[in-house]
Amino acid sequence: MTNRIVARYWIETAHPLEKAAAVMAGEQSAGTFVRVPGETPELVERHGARVETITELSASDTPSLPGSKPPKGTLQPHYRRAEVVLSFPFENVGTSLTTLYTTVSGNLYELGQFSGLRLLDVDIPEEFAAVYPGPAFGIDGTRRLSGVYDRPLIGTIIKPSVGFSPEQTAEVVKTLCEAGLDFIKDDELQTNSPHSPLKDRVATVMRVIREYAEKTGKKVMYAFNISGDIDDMLRGHDLVLAHEGTCVMLNLLSVGLAAVSHMRRHAALPIHGHRAGWGALTRHPALGMDYSAAQKLFRLAGADHLHVNGLRNKFCESDESVMASARACTAPLFGGYQAMPVFSSGQWAGQAPDTFSALGHTDLIYLAGGGIMAHPGGIAAGCASIKQAWAAAMQGIPLDHYAAMHTELKQAIEMYGTL
Repeated sequence: MTNRIVARYWIETAHPLEKAAAVMAGEQSAGTFVRVPGETPELVERHGARVETITELSASDTPSLPGSKPPKGTLQPHYRRAEVVLSFPFENVGTSLTTLYTTVSGNLYELGQFSGLRLLDVDIPEEFAAVYPGPAFGIDGTRRLSGVYDRPLIGTIIKPSVGFSPEQTAEVVKTLCEAGLDFIKDDELQTNSPHSPLKDRVATVMRVIREYAEKTGKKVMYAFNISGDIDDMLRGHDLVLAHEGTCVMLNLLSVGLAAVSHMRRHAALPIHGHRAGWGALTRHPALGMDYSAAQKLFRLAGADHLHVNGLRNKFCESDESVMASARACTAPLFGGYQAMPVFSSGQWAGQAPDTFSALGHTDLIYLAGGGIMAHPGGIAAGCASIKQAWAAAMQGIPLDHYAAMHTELKQAIEMYGTL
């Protein structure tokens, strides 16, 4: 399909599938009902979206939902489900990332013909690569800056709700550095709060990180959350860079694709992409979009790290979905554009073997909050337990066997649950 953008959807409708798919195509291109003067068949053919395929699915694929407007005269509508592939003329979109997003989603979710509609995936033309350079650091750059090459980066999160001042935050960071962590990040809720202004937090935290690096040769990567208005984010990035920091964080959905892209062109540091709010777009299986589609847009905009949740997490996402998201982040886009998946949410040493087995490599950031902070042997023991679990996984040694020779891992298993 030369010069066309291809998107794949799951739909549920009480209308004939062919008619419903045609409404989707019309809504996102030439319009659904009204023809304006001068709108010739030739123009519609050139600029209209096309229905490429319709594949009807079993009625048991997902539950029926209320909301679809049934055809007139139908008292008990028969809901049908299908995968629909649409293609859109590249000429309509050009190489605008925001227009691409609007084209493949936009008003589709509001159409009255559907009780369910979900974007499953999108194929992006290579012309976008000439405009959007993608992740500047990705996996290789992150490993180079962190100095960690032979295993995942092990990290944690400092939560804001306890109201730490910059000085208190720096004290925690000192403890975490000495415990052997590779990566620390601000919480998604902590940006430039009155109790912890960004300029003060960056200065105090980076002083601790620099001192530790001078003493040991290891510079811990700290992702400072600079999310905000664009001018504030630019200043925040430059502040982190001036203090010799090695990472900034953005709440991707809050700041938007255009802001991420703007920051990518300005940034001299990796962009850690948090997906706070993602559940609203994906939690219901009959609405929103799959991460396989969204992560392409985030990578294109320039995110170097992308959150994917974690196995046996505290949220609603299944393990299968988590691993599909992680694999999608490292799948080549335009021959590159790989982002480093970030595993978090209820992670401890126990998920390491299954994560490694399912992913097949160690190009990831593994974040554990309570899995490190609440370890009965202390923070250093919590960090050690996760490193031991990954060592066991990479060597193919059962975790309980490895734990028999490593006290920290044994304590973690006793503390957090059975295998």
